Amino acid sequence: MPVPSEQHDELDQLVVAVQSSAKYRTICPQAIRRIGQRTLTQRRNRKEAIKEIKNTLHQIAGAYLTGTTRYDLWLHMLRSEDPVADVCRHILTHHASTRERLPFLETFYAETLAGIAPVHSILDVACGLNPLAIPFMPLAPGACYVACDLFTDLADFLNAFFTLTPIRGQALACDILTDLPEPPVQLALVLKLLPILEQWDRQASLQLLRRLNASHILVSYPTRTLGGRGKGMGATYEARFLEIVRTTGWPYRRFEFPNELCFLISKSSGGNPDRLEPGLMG
Repeated sequence: MPVPSEQHDELDQLVVAVQSSAKYRTICPQAIRRIGQRTLTQRRNRKEAIKEIKNTLHQIAGAYLTGTTRYDLWLHMLRSEDPVADVCRHILTHHASTRERLPFLETFYAETLAGIAPVHSILDVACGLNPLAIPFMPLAPGACYVACDLFTDLADFLNAFFTLTPIRGQALACDILTDLPEPPVQLALVLKLLPILEQWDRQASLQLLRRLNASHILVSYPTRTLGGRGKGMGATYEARFLEIVRTTGWPYRRFEFPNELCFLISKSSGGNPDRLEPGLMG
């Protein structure tokens, strides 16, 4: 449905207002407009709408970046220090999601992707700093890697990083709910994303998984909060995942790590699905 011109102007003003904040100045405008469009129907005035948009952006992105992003410094380190894998590990500590994975990073991708390795093409959805884990992934020589996230400066940093790797990489700043890249890939990474999407819309998880043009999807869920509490999260998220895949019939394999629960879904016949164990759909 087209946006009325009056609301269109108001959305433009919301984008400018939100991006005036240093924390959100590099958020892609499409995401602000989508959140703003719904927020305008729920809030009485512009000030409340701006506050609500910033709260939502913090929940879906801002809370996971820890400390200051030092993209220029990190690129200098990547270009001048060796081994690169050690520099990547250091940079990964600056995002909460990837920092939590560091204690088992060497085995995380080796175990979850063993059935489809080597991987020739990846779409990393809401990637954060995860592409810095490329040295630890079982990728084929010259693999293609597309990463997407909300932040334009993060995309610029990742594009510079890709030039230092032996793969063909591209990073995009986009709203994954409206502008998801469509070219087919062997694997899509959807790491710790679905619970965040479902804070916005409970149907968003299934819709995203269906839209992904990928033979396989690696989905993961956190089993602890950012503050370190468990609260039975693993069981809750596993039950939700089973509810999602029960409607699709997709086979999957389950993997469990100290603070992360993973499922490798097979959507098509490509990439050795015979080596995947079907999930229990009953």
